[in-house]
Amino acid sequence: MAARKAAKKPNVSAEELTAYYKDMLLIRRFEEKAGQLYGMGLIGGFCHLYIGQEAVVVGLEAAAEEGDKRITSYRDHGHMLACGMDPNGVMAELTGREGGYSKGKGGSMHMFSKEKHFYGGHGIVAAQVPLGAGLAFADKYLDNKRVTFTYFGDGAANQGQVYEAFNMAALWDLPCIFVIENNQYAMGTSQQRSTSSDEIYERGRAFGIPGEAVDGMDVIAVKAAGDTAVAHCRSGKGPYILEIKTYRYRGHSMSDPAKYRTREEVQKMRDERDPIEQVRSMLLTGKHATEDDLKAIDKEIKAIVNESAEFAKTSPEPDLKELWTDIYATEVPQEA
Repeated sequence: MAARKAAKKPNVSAEELTAYYKDMLLIRRFEEKAGQLYGMGLIGGFCHLYIGQEAVVVGLEAAAEEGDKRITSYRDHGHMLACGMDPNGVMAELTGREGGYSKGKGGSMHMFSKEKHFYGGHGIVAAQVPLGAGLAFADKYLDNKRVTFTYFGDGAANQGQVYEAFNMAALWDLPCIFVIENNQYAMGTSQQRSTSSDEIYERGRAFGIPGEAVDGMDVIAVKAAGDTAVAHCRSGKGPYILEIKTYRYRGHSMSDPAKYRTREEVQKMRDERDPIEQVRSMLLTGKHATEDDLKAIDKEIKAIVNESAEFAKTSPEPDLKELWTDIYATEVPQEA
């Protein structure tokens, strides 16, 4: 079983760096705005922000091709934006409006886009993992050379259904990339206190699934690892595990004060490892962009996010008749 560490990072072009920067910055600014709207009472229920983890999904989406699928947990806004879903529709769904991707019925944790092959955020811990294996099974059956990115966290990695899915994926050589977004704290308990193994991806050894640990604060390293995983799965060799070690700056959700770690720890990560600042520095030091260029990008991104917030605020509330749409049965059975 070829469990290994990530390979040396390749050189990337100025165009690629700029694209990574824009995509990560869009997620960051969008999530900051979502946090503001939550504080204003315009977003209700649960709201799990992706701030700090942007390099994970941006790097992997850069390795994906049209037709590849993705499925994830409730921390899903970043995944939606990275795969090309409209910020207006995402923000409107967060605010429970008719213009949202689920017509205001799903909220933060439950959105879906058939067009972008995004098969939802899922609120039950690890529920999406066997579903992701099922999506990959469909691709194997159809022999369409597509792969499925199945995202879950370090906390979910301790759920039994994950290993049932590993077993089936290995047994049937499913083209499934199991992505462990290890942000170190799960819902609020550190990996050291909750997980017996230091390297979670190595649990794939029991099923013969290869994998690697990846620096999730480095978008270039994530892209390189994604290329390896995609090539493995697309060539018919079965599943692959990526444990991407990242870090969320905010609490588990907007209601979490995150008292299980110090402010100094979070600030140190922001100062020394921030994924967006790393790419920003590369653009400047490599003379691929000027400060004015980056300010213009930031202005452009903020305009997109502000537009999404305005769209969400002005989109109407769902009509009550929407309760009866998009369900399995539309008619009440008549009594015999």
